[in-house]
Amino acid sequence: MPSHPFTLFATCPRGLEGLLKTELEQLGAQASRETLAGLHFQADLAGLYRICLWSRLASRVLLPLTSCPGESISGIYHACYEFPWEAQISPDSSLLVDFNGSNAAIGNTRFGAQKVKDALVDRMRNLCGRRPQVDKGDPDIRIHANLQKGQLKIGLDLGGGSLGNRGYLMQHSRDALKNNLAAALLIRAGWPDLHRHKAPLIDPLCERGTLLIEAALMAGDIAPGLYRSRFGFEKWLKHEPELWQQVRAEAVLRRQRGLERMPSITGYCEAPAAFSQARDSIKSAGLDKVINLHEKALASIPAPAPGTATGLLISCFPYVEEADEQTRLAASYREFGQKFKNDFPGWHAALLTGNPGLARHLNIQARKKYHLHQGPIPSQLLCFISSPDYFYQREAEPEHKPESTVPDLSEGALMFSNRIHKNLKKFAKWRKKNAISCYRLYDADMPEYAVAVDIYGDYAHVQEYAAPKKIDAEKARRRFQEIQAVLPLALGIPAQNIAWKERRPQKGKSQYEKLHKPEPGIWKQSSTAALIPVNEGRARLLINLHDYLDVGLFLDHRPLRLKIAEMAPKKRFLNLFCYTATATVHAALGGASSSVSVDMSKTYLDWADQNFALNAINTRQHRLVRADCLQWLKSCDERFDLILLDPPSFSNSKKMADVLDVQQDHVSLIRQCMALLARHGSLFFSTNLRSFKLDAEALSTYSVKNISAETLDRDFEQNRKIHQCWLLRANKVEKPSSP
Repeated sequence: MPSHPFTLFATCPRGLEGLLKTELEQLGAQASRETLAGLHFQADLAGLYRICLWSRLASRVLLPLTSCPGESISGIYHACYEFPWEAQISPDSSLLVDFNGSNAAIGNTRFGAQKVKDALVDRMRNLCGRRPQVDKGDPDIRIHANLQKGQLKIGLDLGGGSLGNRGYLMQHSRDALKNNLAAALLIRAGWPDLHRHKAPLIDPLCERGTLLIEAALMAGDIAPGLYRSRFGFEKWLKHEPELWQQVRAEAVLRRQRGLERMPSITGYCEAPAAFSQARDSIKSAGLDKVINLHEKALASIPAPAPGTATGLLISCFPYVEEADEQTRLAASYREFGQKFKNDFPGWHAALLTGNPGLARHLNIQARKKYHLHQGPIPSQLLCFISSPDYFYQREAEPEHKPESTVPDLSEGALMFSNRIHKNLKKFAKWRKKNAISCYRLYDADMPEYAVAVDIYGDYAHVQEYAAPKKIDAEKARRRFQEIQAVLPLALGIPAQNIAWKERRPQKGKSQYEKLHKPEPGIWKQSSTAALIPVNEGRARLLINLHDYLDVGLFLDHRPLRLKIAEMAPKKRFLNLFCYTATATVHAALGGASSSVSVDMSKTYLDWADQNFALNAINTRQHRLVRADCLQWLKSCDERFDLILLDPPSFSNSKKMADVLDVQQDHVSLIRQCMALLARHGSLFFSTNLRSFKLDAEALSTYSVKNISAETLDRDFEQNRKIHQCWLLRANKVEKPSSP
């Protein structure tokens, strides 16, 4: 007889909520409701077991237990103490509390976890005479506590940790493709239908074997949870071992049958280390008899056997942040596209990229695009069909569409034109008073015309935001055509002086991709001729509107650069992650006695050197250093009066010894910078990560002032979350002057 339904919550990576809903309903979930990165649902005990065992997409399955206001420590303790834990867990079980979130009362997650644990074990000790012991390595029970919007929600983690950790041997790293995301890619790429027709699958750029293993698990009807040694519900007091064994036995039988009808699944690795990691993972999963793995480069991959009508070519390209790394990776995109077109007629292809702008080098038009997240990295899954209808035929197309092909303008387009004129008038006095020639004119003021328009003197840079899924693609395309028709006239700028790009928010700096097919010559290598000088304060700075993902000058940081110039006289200035060193130019022109600007990118430092030359800056006094900032900080023994720390939100560049995650690493970075700061010096710390939260408790020994509002000008009134900024000084009792 089915048990009464439990109210449950499953988490998943952002962008997979709809897929998770479909999957869990197929596994027996009822009354499901999507939310951001998760799904509320109901299931009986057998359904719960099947979901934990079979879900390929869920990260965690939680049983909500209690909730309370999270505004005071005593209130949290009291609410947790009053909950009847003895009905859920045994005092003889080991446990661990996973705590997420913080507020004024709970300064950090470790403290929050301790308070929940204290209340739980105190109640159990008082009622049972003994208490659960904490086990940080392999606990019997995991309690999940989440503090958000002043409310603390507590639940039981029935999976016993992330279900994405399947249980077989894996080479873990922060940039590795997660198993549940790999499963989602395969579903979006159509693999469930293809493998039912015995179609083969090839991963030509295999790393760690994750896609190959998930593809084999799907094709072989293998429950991903079969590899796990145990689940969190097995020490839960409502657990029914006999029912669980029945559910598991059914999965074992399905695996035996599924392995008999496996299609061909093949992976290719060029790097010996990647090959070794993938081989070990595949063997640990018991799939070395059904997955073929070869150590070959992309160019050497053979075409499919004659008579193979269709199949799936699927892979993931690594995320790279530096411009010179992107240039090198572009060659791999071109090679993939050429290989697919020439050798795989009739096949499907899918590609996950964290650098959507590089996808133009494939020279293939995507049939579908899906927006996903690889951890903090916004990414796209691009799906293709090997058909001539989907290939760019550039030679048959004119470089510029004649004006007659632009559709008649709608009432909305005329309203957009009027808004541009209105904004030009609104900013006129402010611009004249402050001698501003580079500014943001329009930032999706009208949501249906979702573009950002930046003005750089006699040039304009237009970034189209990605339209929401609910907006019809044809309607979005028509609106963009209208913007292209209206804007040159509204701005009084020649069309050839306007750069058009589609924007995707990336980790760290905003980065961009072209909306349409690349025109001849636009994506050439950067050259001095491509650099355009613009004015900002006393500085002349070089921008590049076309060749790179960003133009070389972030407009939202204008007030901070001008403040640095104001504070610079006779100061020693340090600019970390300096990009094109525009802040250093301002510091030098402001009278800084010396400066050091550090960045890992040769491209950006060459650009910075040209900025220095344009402003006649002495490179003996003002040094450009090419280095990994994380390593450079460890070895630096100089002192500075003024420091700018503006790291990328996330970077896993191969040039770096460590992965950089600004949320996790900001305390260490700030402390190292403060160690280099002179007695009365100032440190500016800035980040563009919108979800960022400063660890005020860990930095409590310093004077810390949030100056975000003061570092944003009038042109960013509608987008005040574009960055956060703090001023730090060494002496906490010293009142900092207003920046």
